[in-house]
Amino acid sequence: MPRVVHFEIYADEVERATKFYSDVFGWQVHKWDGPEDYWLVITGGDDHPGIDGAIMGRPQPGATGMNFIDVDSVDDYIAKVRANGGTVVRPKMAIPEVGYAAVCNDTEGNPIGLFQGDPSAT
Repeated sequence: MPRVVHFEIYADEVERATKFYSDVFGWQVHKWDGPEDYWLVITGGDDHPGIDGAIMGRPQPGATGMNFIDVDSVDDYIAKVRANGGTVVRPKMAIPEVGYAAVCNDTEGNPIGLFQGDPSAT
């Protein structure tokens, strides 16, 4: 079955967005050496499950998307999001027997889903 293999984050100010994601999640971000203004995002090593993606200029007003990001602690990452200029849209909530989730906005107004797996969540 097809799987998500890449993501794009749209930004009004690409440099501000790349700094935000680097500072909050420790992602490696570098400009693609191609014909478009496109910043590649490496989210982890090949030995960890997950996907990589890109940050680029917003292709049209209001264009956005959301990806859920697996984190060790939703609480810790909410604090990091706030400390780096983001906002909380939906506070941490339990997903019984699955884990915890929250939705934040980055500095560009894009939603970010934070997910912490925990089968004991109630």
